[in-house]
Amino acid sequence: MRFGTAELLRDADRPNAWMLSVGGVAQSYVDLDDPTNLEFDYVRRLGDLVDFLPPGPLDALHVGGAGCSLPRYVAATRPGSRQLVFDADEPLINLVREQLELRSVPKLRVRIEDGRAGVRSRHDASADLIVIDAFERATLAGGLATVEFVTDVARVLRPGAAMLANISDGPGLPFARRFLATLAEVFPHVVLLAEPGVLRGRRFGNLVLAASRLELPTAELTRRAASSPYPARVVHGAELRQLQGKAAPVFDAESLPSPTPPEDVLGLF
Repeated sequence: MRFGTAELLRDADRPNAWMLSVGGVAQSYVDLDDPTNLEFDYVRRLGDLVDFLPPGPLDALHVGGAGCSLPRYVAATRPGSRQLVFDADEPLINLVREQLELRSVPKLRVRIEDGRAGVRSRHDASADLIVIDAFERATLAGGLATVEFVTDVARVLRPGAAMLANISDGPGLPFARRFLATLAEVFPHVVLLAEPGVLRGRRFGNLVLAASRLELPTAELTRRAASSPYPARVVHGAELRQLQGKAAPVFDAESLPSPTPPEDVLGLF
């Protein structure tokens, strides 16, 4: 594989569910019998955000695919959705196609292409949803957290659409703060969801963000996140601006990478 050796491990409790790891890092959990079973906490939060988008089929773009857990969820919960995944790791995608029934997902296409180039190729106002979840050995792929890229994402999104992103960070949340500043340069409405310990900077982990031109359903998200099997805090408005503080947005000239996690998290060894 482009970014390390891939492994598929069967879930002992579910006969048709699999964990996909690359280079020792857990990438995807795929339940072929129930694509709405989102095992990873951050994917569940992405799924919750998808649930609160306007009803009906979606035109969705995904930057980063691996096992395509979220595209499978969208296909199951939003029948008729048209989805395109950009992923640069062709051997990995071929493995997922052959072993995890990727071809059976309705109206899902996967293109072997860099995410920035893929988004650049799309027409203005052509997507209801763009999801950024592309990691290279547990680090967000370069160039996906800059003002220039987020501006291009906004160009492709329809007026009521949303950009979702999965990032990771550790104590002090230095990368998350700068990514918040980047999103705020482009979108008037931003929401962050994270496990309380991660949000307080006590441990390394995932943070999920949503950005839109229209106000996001923060009250509903807060209720869903609080009652989730993976409880999370929802941060928005003044509290989010306080978290961002004086952090500066990231531009292409800098292209700040996200931090690499300690070796005792995310399955690294």
